[in-house]
Amino acid sequence: MTQFRWTTLKDTKQHAKALADKLSGGEVLTLEGDLGAGKTTWTKFFAEALGVEGNVNSPTFTIYKMYEGRVPFHHLDVYRLADSEEDLGWDEIFDGEAISVVEWARYIEYALPDERLEMTITLTEHGERMCTMHGKGARFEQLVKELADDLARN
Repeated sequence: MTQFRWTTLKDTKQHAKALADKLSGGEVLTLEGDLGAGKTTWTKFFAEALGVEGNVNSPTFTIYKMYEGRVPFHHLDVYRLADSEEDLGWDEIFDGEAISVVEWARYIEYALPDERLEMTITLTEHGERMCTMHGKGARFEQLVKELADDLARN
């Protein structure tokens, strides 16, 4: 588990870009955090770093949106699926070439791939964001270490 502190939007954007630059497609990232913690803001910066053009917003009511960038990008907000085991074609969503970001992922834990990158964003009492990252699987564990090293150098 590795923590990143974001004191400004520039820090958040730098983190999102550094991670996006390390991914090539097929990865699943989960985002947890309270309302207003910055999940969607981080996701917008991440999508921008992937080359997605146009407005990226939370798909709270549609649950799932697809975008085109240098790789396909899926943005899911599964908050409305709490207490549900509905299958929206998870295998097709997560097993393709797209990078998927899933907000409120705990609500579909049963459908997530075993290997993934888990992120939790919390708002501190000083108005900063704390991002805790955990790689599930050797590839994602290494990815978190590399990301921390890269950001420490900048």
